[in-house]
Amino acid sequence: MSSPLLTMSGISKAFTGVQALQNVNIQLRAGEVHALMGENGAGKSTLMKVLIGVHKADEGYIQYKGQTVAFDSVLEAQKAGISMIFQELNLIPHLSVAENIFFAREPLKNGLIDYKTMRSEAKKLLEMFDIDVEPTDIVNTLSVAKQQMVEIAKSLSFDVEILIMDEPTSALTDKEIDALFELVDKLKAKGVAIVYISHRMNELRRICDHITIFRDGQYVSNHRFCEISMDEIIAKMVGRTLDNHFPPKQAVIQDDLIFSVMNVAREGVFQPLNFDLRKGEILAITGLVGAKRTELARALFGADKLTDGELFVHGQKKVIRTPSDAIKAGVAYLSEDRKLNGIAVKMSIRENTTMASMDKVSSNFGIISNQAEVDAANQYIDKMQIKTPTVEQLVGNLSGGNQQKVVIGKWLFRDAKVMIFDEPTRGIDVGAKYAIYELLDELATHGIGVIMISSELPEVLGMSDRVIVMKEGVMTAMLETAATTQEEIMQYATGVKNMFPLYEEAV
Repeated sequence: MSSPLLTMSGISKAFTGVQALQNVNIQLRAGEVHALMGENGAGKSTLMKVLIGVHKADEGYIQYKGQTVAFDSVLEAQKAGISMIFQELNLIPHLSVAENIFFAREPLKNGLIDYKTMRSEAKKLLEMFDIDVEPTDIVNTLSVAKQQMVEIAKSLSFDVEILIMDEPTSALTDKEIDALFELVDKLKAKGVAIVYISHRMNELRRICDHITIFRDGQYVSNHRFCEISMDEIIAKMVGRTLDNHFPPKQAVIQDDLIFSVMNVAREGVFQPLNFDLRKGEILAITGLVGAKRTELARALFGADKLTDGELFVHGQKKVIRTPSDAIKAGVAYLSEDRKLNGIAVKMSIRENTTMASMDKVSSNFGIISNQAEVDAANQYIDKMQIKTPTVEQLVGNLSGGNQQKVVIGKWLFRDAKVMIFDEPTRGIDVGAKYAIYELLDELATHGIGVIMISSELPEVLGMSDRVIVMKEGVMTAMLETAATTQEEIMQYATGVKNMFPLYEEAV
């Protein structure tokens, strides 16, 4: 066996009362794909951030190519040949693709940025990875999936020897995932070592050679991937076996209508559609990238303007033109991008819990009661089982699963009647997913309308009662979940099968 390219030994790191890593060890060899597995908060991303200089280890040492190293910044690590694709996109939205790829190291000519060369080099990278964007495209005009691909191209623009991928496929289509894995194979052949962090178990078997498992910030075990089963991995990750990936449904569907959508449309985005949401029901909306699921959710929440249609909450017509209107009507939207649209990462759990309900924690003179905020935050920390030492913990320091719980708590405190969840388990591990699923069922049990947008078909089938399938802004089917299959859903999602031909013709 070859000598390790990288050794991290005895790494410990703590944040404000939380021990994120404790005496962790890992070795990485050239030309291998090494998976890091563990629940959210297990320390996987933190360990890699210690490696690339985002965090300083409290204890331990790092050896890279036989030398002891301690990088002071991400850029220093990149120059040494170690690059990381972060789970949360790390692009500058108002700059072009080329400017993002070569940010802080732009090619110069006569002391000025050589834009022609920069765009040419960016074009080569994009073509190598078959990314359908132009170097001059502004990043904030691109879909999340395409932004993720730009992030990957940016990492590969360095002469990498170690590439760290943190949930790289969370926003990619199957075709883009195939292209990514083809690139992984090419990089392996060139001797590049790849650290792969993902909660998508089916991907790992396809590309990984070794796996290191963490739990609660501690090393659990290391294995050749071919020598361990998925059930064994899950048991080691969560410290228990998960016999079922979805909780038994407790909510009972009733005839009472919570939310009614009648002929809603947004010109040029999605065609008129109709549906009802009943008490005790979880309604899923699915489709491929470009189906306009998120665009529909944003319009129902008033973030984008509807050009036609009517909305009813508990039988009462509601005019929703802005998010403020939606909040007053009892409609909440939990975005797929938590950090951009769901939470304030530099504010505490206390502040995040009450930010949509300041009137409930303020006096008649508008003075905020700190004690009222603390009481509210503690209530939902207990209810949501949020792992935190204090209500003053910054939300940005929580795991993805706990951040999602804070968002849910915020809307429960607001007395939301309808909750629209956009990819509620994106970037969340299998154990935390189960907890979120239990929360969704509990919400439905207590009479809150639950709409779940998801691209994960097992999740759709495991959690919903009915499923709306969309394709390019058209509602192609409304299916009873118990009577359908992944194959049938995909037929409607791709247009092979079409329940609503008039809508399809309109496109």
